[in-house]
Amino acid sequence: MDKRTLGRGLEVSAIGLGCMGMSQSYGPNPGSRQEMIMLIRAAVERGVTFFDTAEVYGPFRNEQLVGEALAPVRDQVVIATKFGFAFDAEGRRSGLSSRPEHVRQAVDGSLQRLGVDVIDLYYQHRVDPQVPIEDVAGAVKELIQQGKVRHFGMSEAAAATIRRAHAVQPVTAVQSEYSLWWRKPEQEVLPALAELGIGFVPYSPLGKGFLTGTVDEATSFDSADIRMSIPRFTPEARKANQALVDLLAAIARRKGATPAQIALAWLLAQHPWIVPIPGTRRLERLAENIAAAHVELTTDDLEHIDTAAAEIDIQGGRYPEHLERMTGL
Repeated sequence: MDKRTLGRGLEVSAIGLGCMGMSQSYGPNPGSRQEMIMLIRAAVERGVTFFDTAEVYGPFRNEQLVGEALAPVRDQVVIATKFGFAFDAEGRRSGLSSRPEHVRQAVDGSLQRLGVDVIDLYYQHRVDPQVPIEDVAGAVKELIQQGKVRHFGMSEAAAATIRRAHAVQPVTAVQSEYSLWWRKPEQEVLPALAELGIGFVPYSPLGKGFLTGTVDEATSFDSADIRMSIPRFTPEARKANQALVDLLAAIARRKGATPAQIALAWLLAQHPWIVPIPGTRRLERLAENIAAAHVELTTDDLEHIDTAAAEIDIQGGRYPEHLERMTGL
């Protein structure tokens, strides 16, 4: 697979793998833990070198899974994980915390669970309004100086916050939701990243599965599936938003591709420093997503997509209100 560079020299595959769904959020896992390990290793065999996890996924289980899966190929891959949440005595998430002393504690836990000596890319998972971002960036700078972390990242941060952090410790990558049905980063974040030389890592690049064309208004979700609580996934919203999938499907037919591949190819065409991290728990979807790196969209294709998408009024919020409040955008 082609490589791309995030920030000042972090080279990764053009498409990464988001591993969160292997441990949480999308209902019962259709595969065993060992099957997820084999899926991650299959991604490596197909050229993926960029893997995304976080201490809060599980919590903790996802880092252990990713660490075990990638142990045999550690020197061939880039592992990104995240800090920024507090946990109670039972290991349950209990709010945000990016206090420097907490960050120093969190990194040691992630290193141990991943089974690595250094974390390649360490994101602040969510901006903590109680802690000046300069203090957070300073804490990560110390971890980099100590050799525990190679690169600093931020997630769901506003442009002004990114600028303040970058002035203390250069930010290599910013991770936020971005796709054809959530384009807010285009307003302020992407221009700031272009100016500062920071890479961008879109999560949910397939709209939590909606842009694949495999979800419609009749689709039912398990009670443990996060989409049950997302306004954008009510049956009424799915019916209204189907127009966007229909647009992708029409272009996919012309290109001999799938809607998911067009959605990913569109992202890749926006900037050379964008690296999407679609998640999956199925080998056939992994292969489909990776193949998107070879789908070429012409200038005419991109103009058609933008013009047509601008006429579609996406219905429903991307998160329940309490979760949206935790983002910095």
